Parts: sequence; structure tokens; C-alpha cells
Amino acid sequence: MFYGEFRPYVSAAERRKRAARHAAKLAKAGRAIKAIRIEGRTIAHSFWGKAWCDNLESYSDYANRMPRGRTYVRNGSIVDLQIAPGRVTAIVSGSEIYEIEIGIDRLDRRVWKALVRECTGRIGSMVELLQGRFSDEVMQILARPKTGLFPSPKQIRLSCSCPDWAEMCKHVAAALYGVGARLDAEPEIFFTLRQVDQTELVSEASTAKQLRKRKATGKRTVAAVDLESVFGIELDRPRRR
Repeated sequence: MFYGEFRPYVSAAERRKRAARHAAKLAKAGRAIKAIRIEGRTIAHSFWGKAWCDNLESYSDYANRMPRGRTYVRNGSIVDLQIAPGRVTAIVSGSEIYEIEIGIDRLDRRVWKALVRECTGRIGSMVELLQGRFSDEVMQILARPKTGLFPSPKQIRLSCSCPDWAEMCKHVAAALYGVGARLDAEPEIFFTLRQVDQTELVSEASTAKQLRKRKATGKRTVAAVDLESVFGIELDRPRRR
């Protein structure tokens, strides 16, 4: 029996072979496999992917195990990674095949509402939001520690089937980095994970923009025009001074 880190060494090539065999077995059983494959050494390229990884690396709680996690995700050891509201599950090939489960608290509603208010009028469209094409000021608001969108260690619960005594084992670290890689292609999943509606960041901004435009132009509302047309009356309007 092996304890902690003292397990037989398995090369990266062998881990990839095991991952491929296990993935094929799962696929044959009808499971929709979503493996993580990294080209080169950079794990994430997009705003959301990089911000997720930067957030993980900013916490001292995770510092010791993150380097091994980076190695695992880069060499193709993540057999499968699934993201659902408040939950990440993964299968990682190491000395054996391990199952990982990560729970993430729902973003506090007060924090979310504050972020929506702070970003009002600063994000022009959903495409702009998901592609991370906004000002540095908005980036800093969304990625801000404690009051931004990204979870703190206290909001994350980690579990792995490996015998490592540490809560943050290298397999869990690999899965967390895998989330960052997945966000490159599917940034909307981040909002699913944090259980908030990303359209609020855009719809609130659009509503505010329309109200400002209406006040600036002084145009009458459609309802007022319709009433005058249907009933043949002229509504009282404020006199200009």
C-alpha cells in the first residue's frame, strides 16, 4: 500500500496512454467525454481563462501544488472534465485513474448586484463580455479579489480519490487549471459555474444607455405618440422656459 506521494513513478507518455484507454472505455459506455488538450505550454489564452488561472495562483493556500497541476494538465492527463452549476468533476490519469470533485459556492447575490451596478454602461454587448473585450477598468472590477467574480479558497471544496493526504493534490490542481483551459473555448460556462446570469451585465448596461439617450434627445415615448394618433388628441407637454 502507498501513502502520500510515495507511489511508483508513471511517465507522462504512460499517463496519456492510460487516459486514452479510459476515455475510450467511458465513450463506449455512452459518456460524453470532454478531455483537456493543451497546445504548447500556455494553459489559457483568453481573458476569462487567464483570469481564472491568475486567481488560483494568487492564493498562498494553493501555492505548493499548482506547479505539479500545471505539468499534469499540459501533458494531457485530464481524461474528462465537466462543469455544471457550482460543480466541477474530472477524471485524471496519474499513478492510477483518479476521480475529482470540486464544489464552488454560488456567487453572493449582493456581490453580484454590486458588480452589475458598477459595470453598468461599461460593457457594450454579450460578444464583448464573453470575449473579454472591455476596458482595463472593467477587467479589474470583475477580477478584483474578494468582491469580484472569481472564488476564494474558502468558497472551494476539493475532493480526489487518490491517497494523497493533502486537500490540494496535483490531480485537483490539474482539474482547476483545466477549467481555465476550457474557458478559452466556452467562457459562458464560467457564469454557469458561479450560478449567475451573464446577460444582466449587458442588459442593465443597455437599459441605462437607452434611458440616457432618451433623456438627451427629449423624444416622446411610443405610448404618447400612439395615444395622440388613436384618439386625435394632443397630450400636454412641459413648456420650455
